[in-house]
Formats: sequence, C-alpha cells, structure tokens
Amino acid sequence: MSALVSLPIYLDYAATTPPAPEVREAMAVCMRDNWGNASSRNHSHGRRAAQAVDRARQQIADLLGTRADELTFTSGATESNNLALDGLFSDRTGHLVISATEHPSVIEAARRLSRAGVDVTVLPVGGDGCVDPAAVAEALTTKTRLVSVMCVNNEVGTINPIDQIGQICRERGVLFHSDIVQAVGKVPVDLANVDLASVTAHKMYGPTGVGALYVRRRKPALQLVPALIGGGQQQGLRPGTFNVAGIVGFGVAAQLTASRLDQDIEHYRSLRRVLVQALVQSTAFQLNTDGELCAPSICSVSFPGCDARQLIRQLSDLSVSSGAACASSDGHGGSHVLAAMGLAVERQRSTLRLSFGRPTLADEVRYAAQLVCDAVAGCAST
Repeated sequence: MSALVSLPIYLDYAATTPPAPEVREAMAVCMRDNWGNASSRNHSHGRRAAQAVDRARQQIADLLGTRADELTFTSGATESNNLALDGLFSDRTGHLVISATEHPSVIEAARRLSRAGVDVTVLPVGGDGCVDPAAVAEALTTKTRLVSVMCVNNEVGTINPIDQIGQICRERGVLFHSDIVQAVGKVPVDLANVDLASVTAHKMYGPTGVGALYVRRRKPALQLVPALIGGGQQQGLRPGTFNVAGIVGFGVAAQLTASRLDQDIEHYRSLRRVLVQALVQSTAFQLNTDGELCAPSICSVSFPGCDARQLIRQLSDLSVSSGAACASSDGHGGSHVLAAMGLAVERQRSTLRLSFGRPTLADEVRYAAQLVCDAVAGCAST
C-alpha cells in the first residue's frame, strides 16, 4: 500500500461529498458574522443576510446557466423533486411520464399521484439504462402535463439524452423536469430544453440539507402549488426562514464546481480507467454500463457468484455501496435500476457501486481494487 493511502478509503461520493475547505470557511464566517434573518430587509443585519443569499443564488445560476430568479431554495433534491411533481399535479388530474430508473423521490411521488387519480406512465429503459427519446414521444398524450427523466442515474451513471427529450416535450407543449443531481460537476449539463430541474449542494462539495428547484420563467407563468404554507418567502413557493449559511455554502460550492468542471471530469475518467485496469488483472467482473455512455464518476460493477452485502461486510477499510443511499429496498430484493435494465436478480445482488471524488487518488483506487478482489476471492472460496 502506498504511503499516500490512508484507511478507510472513501469511494461513495455518489452518496455524498465532503464540503470543500472553501465552503466550510465561508459557512463559518457566515454563521459568525452574518446570522441575520434574510427576510428582515428593514435593518442592516437582515439586509446583509439577504445580500449573501442573493449572491449565492447568482453563483448557482451561473453554474446552471439560468437566471437567478428561476431558482427556489429547498432542503435538497428530494424536496425539489416532490415540489416539481406535486406542485404541478395539485388537482390530481392529468398525465405524468417518468422513467423506470428514476430516484425513489420521483418514483414514490408518482405512485402517490397515481393513487390519487393521476394517470402515470413508467417508461422502460434499454440494457444500457438509457431512456429512448422515441419512447417518450410515443407516450405523450393530449393530457400529458409533465415528463420527468433524470440526467445521470444515481446507481449506474447512465447519461440520458435530456436535450432531445426536452425538445420533444417542448414541441408537444409538455413540461419537462430533470433530476440533475448526479450530473452537475460530472458531465456538461445544458438546461436549454428543461423547464424544471432539481439540484442539491451535498453532491457538489457543499453542505447537506440545502438544494434548489429550477423553474423556467415563461409566459404564461409556470404555476406550482407550494407544499408548505405560512410565509411569503421565495414568491410563496417555498416559505420559511432562509438557511443562510447553508445557501452561502451552496453558492461557494457551485462557483468551485463551475471553475473546475473540465479538470474534475478528466480526473474521474482517469480514476475509472485505473479501477477497470486493476480489476481486469485480478478478478472476474461485469461492468453494468459502458464508460462512454455514463458519468465517469460512477462505476457499477457486478462480481458473479458473490453477494454484495457479504462483500461490503468484508471491506471494513473501504466505503462503497451496493446501490443508492436513498433506495427503499430492504436489502434483499435487488435494485430497481438494474432490474429495469434487464439484469437477473443474482447479478443485481452481486453489484457494488464505486464512485469517485475530487480528493480520490489513483493509488487509493488501486488499493481499493485489491481489497475488492481479495474479498471476491474469499467469497468464491466459501
């Protein structure tokens, strides 16, 4: 093991990322010096807090290529996803289209809407995990209000063609929402044909507990019904006292992400190559997505004949997962994403998700691969 490697090794950046040093410093300064209520603009303490929120909002808008006034702060992407779906179907009528591989916060929201009377279509995906734009076009009806397809899948990293899907929706007069949580900072993201998008800070080296919903300004205005009541903040769409320090951290994280995008993407590509080369030399495995068709920060790997839960128990010096941290599975049934891709239950149960981050070193990935291969060999011998 290289002297540069310290244990345990963290390779679960798709679950969460550590706040960047610049983020921690900005939040500490804010909590010390700028603790006013951002809605109290009638005095200096409140105005300073409001200015900090406005600055962060612009930093995030610059990253996403949107207008600052198109962003509504939330507690994270789960709330943003729920707000997008519930807010558009508050009357519980109409037609919603989602993909079979969406995040649980979209799938469960769609199920709740279906039980309440909304017509919901769940689109299949191909063996590569991608949604076919032609299938989206075929699913649309005169009653379709919204299509929701994530940009990058959180379990396998598949990149969906959201620009093509969004263009189809626009031509048919249908709104398009995308969960872009795993895409921001990992692949280029273009929201030109997206009407609503969910994003969160803790996937881009910001704090947990703060996210945003992008809602395109259009005529006539896109009307969402808020999930909360009791205040007029954020045009009433998401009332409540601003989490100023968290929003400031979110803004700094967004600014860093924008400045490092090309550098970070190349870093993740290099680490994925290192991992695959190390595994090839030592064990039998199956990649669940093509490297050219998925975000380089996520690598979903199956190890035939092994149980992922057993592997993880043996990998005490390695932080990885068997799937999404937010999955509602009881741990025995397998992944809804891998199932939608047509993988057998045995292969689903043998799958690990390894995901890379800015701090990840190539030597860490090589040593992690060695640990995994040793665990696989032990699994095969039992």
